[in-house]
Amino acid sequence: MTRKSQADLIHEMTDRQVTVQLIISQLIFILLAVFGSLILFDSFWSDWGRLFQFSLHQWFWYGCIPGLIVLLIDIILVYSLPKKYYDDGGINEKVFRNRSIGSIFGITLLIAVCEEVLFRGVLHTEFGYFAASLLFAIMHIRYLKKIVLLVSVLFVSFFIGYVYEITGNLMVTITSHFIIDFFLALWIRFGKWGGADGRRITATNPSRGLE
Repeated sequence: MTRKSQADLIHEMTDRQVTVQLIISQLIFILLAVFGSLILFDSFWSDWGRLFQFSLHQWFWYGCIPGLIVLLIDIILVYSLPKKYYDDGGINEKVFRNRSIGSIFGITLLIAVCEEVLFRGVLHTEFGYFAASLLFAIMHIRYLKKIVLLVSVLFVSFFIGYVYEITGNLMVTITSHFIIDFFLALWIRFGKWGGADGRRITATNPSRGLE
């Protein structure tokens, strides 16, 4: 019996089933983050409070600007390279193509918060930059045979990890993560990328699609 790929399984699922699976995966990340912080943090509430700081300067220069830079790089690459290098099997197109803007906003915000809280807030804080960034990239194991996608996800993983290394502020990494995912999901939704020109978007950021 032939084992089906993740892409095949996703295409057989309804939009509702995909949404449920996506939400479940993110809730698991949050539960892992809470459980891990209870064990590893010296003081649960004060340590989490220290990781969430609102600084307009940091939010703009280390959150918004890096997110927009990655977004621009993604757009340049997808129109510069043959589409086969950016083909993820249509998984992210399945996730976002038929959703409302509000639904896309909610999903990408959920992904950004849950993944950053676990990988940056807990793993990076306790085990360091390299370990957390590498684990963040390993989560995208389905890109192992796609060299461009693999390099892309490694770059973004270590890039956002470096932003957190500098700031120690989850607000800025969540912002970068959200900007990348939200605008690329909109790109899919309105057929600019992944529809009209036959190209399919993939996730250079560890959160795009079902990560």
